[in-house]
Amino acid sequence: MRITFGKFCAASVVFVLFFHGCSSQQTLKGNAYNYTDFDTVHARQYDTGKMWTFDFPPMDYFRKTYGFTPSKEWFEKARLSALRLPNCTASFVSEDGLVMTNHHCARSALDSVNREGERLAEGGFYAPTLEEERRASGIYVDQLVVMEDVTNEVQRAFESGSTENAKIANRLTQIQEIQKQYAEKYKTVAPRDSMIFKVVSFYNGGRFSLYGYRRYIDVRLVYAPEEVMAFFGGDPDNFTYPRYDFDCAFFRVYDNGKPLKSINFFRFSQDGAMDGDAVFVIGNPGTTSRLKTIAQLEYIRDFEYPTNLQMYERVGTIYSEYVEKHPEEKLKYLNTIFGIENSRKAVNGYLSGLRDPMLMARKIDFEKKFKEAVSNKSNLKTHYGDPWNEIARYQAELAIITPELSALKFRGRYFPKYLSLTADLVDTANFSTGILSESEKKNFYPINLNIEIEKQLLAFRLEIMKRAFKGKIKAFNKLLAGREPEQAAEQIVLNSFLASKERTDALVAESSDSILKSTDPLISFIIATREHTREIQRKYDKVNEKLQASVQELGKAMYEIYGTQIPPDATFTLRIADGTVKGYEYNGTIAPPITTFYGMYDRYYSFGKRGPWKLPERWVGPPVSFKMNTPINFISTNDIIGGNSGSPVINKDLQVVGLIFDGNIESLPGNIIYDDTKNRSVSVHTSGILEGLEQIYQAERIIKELRTGKITQ
Repeated sequence: MRITFGKFCAASVVFVLFFHGCSSQQTLKGNAYNYTDFDTVHARQYDTGKMWTFDFPPMDYFRKTYGFTPSKEWFEKARLSALRLPNCTASFVSEDGLVMTNHHCARSALDSVNREGERLAEGGFYAPTLEEERRASGIYVDQLVVMEDVTNEVQRAFESGSTENAKIANRLTQIQEIQKQYAEKYKTVAPRDSMIFKVVSFYNGGRFSLYGYRRYIDVRLVYAPEEVMAFFGGDPDNFTYPRYDFDCAFFRVYDNGKPLKSINFFRFSQDGAMDGDAVFVIGNPGTTSRLKTIAQLEYIRDFEYPTNLQMYERVGTIYSEYVEKHPEEKLKYLNTIFGIENSRKAVNGYLSGLRDPMLMARKIDFEKKFKEAVSNKSNLKTHYGDPWNEIARYQAELAIITPELSALKFRGRYFPKYLSLTADLVDTANFSTGILSESEKKNFYPINLNIEIEKQLLAFRLEIMKRAFKGKIKAFNKLLAGREPEQAAEQIVLNSFLASKERTDALVAESSDSILKSTDPLISFIIATREHTREIQRKYDKVNEKLQASVQELGKAMYEIYGTQIPPDATFTLRIADGTVKGYEYNGTIAPPITTFYGMYDRYYSFGKRGPWKLPERWVGPPVSFKMNTPINFISTNDIIGGNSGSPVINKDLQVVGLIFDGNIESLPGNIIYDDTKNRSVSVHTSGILEGLEQIYQAERIIKELRTGKITQ
């Protein structure tokens, strides 16, 4: 698994809702199980997880559970030593700005610093000197330096609205105003572009915090291993354990052209984690659905996830079959195929939790007790009424609207570029002078557009539209012209300007009027459906605003009942998750808490030195001094989800003992409920990192810095 937020995560899943064998009119309540069979099942204390915020650090809980009481200074150092990448987590590991994260979090940075003929993501990188560290483009790190409670301001604005629409609009306006005020306030402290402010919603609107980040944009690559080492075992081992991945990478943050000096960093533990140790993950989990209502979860279970699963399976097949026919292009599409497979496995895992009757019975019991707590307080019952019923009604309405609206979307991950290009062209003609700059014209058409793949993606989208529209949209009927989607896609590509760069460039060079009057089949279709799309979007927005207003009311009720006794859902903001290094039972045996390099070499030889278990040449014949019994990976009960990739695992002494890179397959239902029976996070062991850097890569400069906490000569 690659738990990068935005790679597989459910938060970034493209919803292309369409239904196989089920009506969008069907009820969302209990259509999979008779939950009354599980009346004796009860919610557990930590079902909502252990992703604690730094706003309210669980000092007393840590004292009772682990026998130590971290001070405010302990939590502050942990917070300021942790960092956030655009889609991952990282941390400072030396006073000279050395940053540790995962290889898969550094992938885009590796691509950005390639020089002619280099493929650093695959071959790895090491800068032997400070001068050879390469500045990466498009990457930054954020350090959380400001946390302020702004709940009252945001909720007052929300309550001032007389309608759901006004409440949501007022809330947004107030949030924007708060962010603007803080940007002005801190302008004298630091340049405006180095501070980023964001109002974060917790407990579905029960609480709001203003988070201020110091952003560092001069980030330079120091080291990354070969991709096959970072992703040892490939897709077959993905989401599994035992594991043997060397999934680490190092950057350095620079300030005014020099390595950043910082007193806040995690010292590197040479011994690393041991069985039974209490450990703490400091990271930015992306999104969870643990505080959603049963109606919301059933909507996800019955509509969103099955639909996305079908999409991943179909699109994955398209790419895989293409590579089988064209093996010479395998490397080009390998990461795309992995991303799809990664997402498919993740959503399958999430769905397994929603389809598990015992887990859902625990969710139902939690909601039942929550309702009772509200009903038992007359003031709360009078104020909040029954938001659960309202949410269920709005979800049912969205189930009717969403399929058609989703089918009318023309942009998205794994969408055919023909559709997105056409939509961009029409938007340019409609909302501007229709005249693109020379640079925009030059870069309008994508490089290396693969017609064979695009045709199949287009056919798939046409299938989705056909199911959703049910013959009701004339423009679509005209586009199909009585043909099946696959035949129509073939003919559309044959006749569309968008299949040819030259013809597209010629059309782009023309006026808006020429574009809008084009007879191109895709352009005509998108223009003809624009008003209908707006109408459906307005209908959706109206229902969704009511839903969001009810969700916030429920969030306020939840916060009044539980406060900070339970953690809020993940929001890709900094959390601390406690746990212990611990094995678990699986497949009739026991998973060891720690794996060693012996296991890695066993898989290399057991699989005949082939496939995703093939080692790079430098690893095949390690030096005699290489200690095969050194730990490489370990598991712990820490609560993580997508976005936690690159999170440091620390001990009570604020030493980093591991680096999160994955979760086991049993952890995936953790999207809706946390259960530490078999839910495990998977980390790279610091002892393994040091051994590999020293013995295999001879990265003496990094080794010295990690051991001393500073640059040494």
